[in-house]
Amino acid sequence: MDIKNAQLEVDQWIKQHGVRYFNELTNMAQLTEEVGEVARIIARRYGEQSEKESDKNKDLGEELADVLFVLLCLANQTGIDLQDSFDKKLDLKTKRDHDRHHSNKKLK
Repeated sequence: MDIKNAQLEVDQWIKQHGVRYFNELTNMAQLTEEVGEVARIIARRYGEQSEKESDKNKDLGEELADVLFVLLCLANQTGIDLQDSFDKKLDLKTKRDHDRHHSNKKLK
């Protein structure tokens, strides 16, 4: 599924199951909360912090999907075509960063 269709699916889900979108500020707070849950898993599972027993069954994919869902909500409610924005960003990064990363000795 491409990003444009994901935005449409989220919009349909909100209309069928969610009554309406939360306001932008609430969704921003929710996005921050979800990113925090991703950070907690990464810090404990892949970083130097020890993982609590209660965190060992947390699903990183599910938490990343929560981030994506709220991100798509924010794009929808602010009129952003995220597919177009992503395509433009990827093009910019490709032009700007291609040589920079290939010559970065830290990445060898």
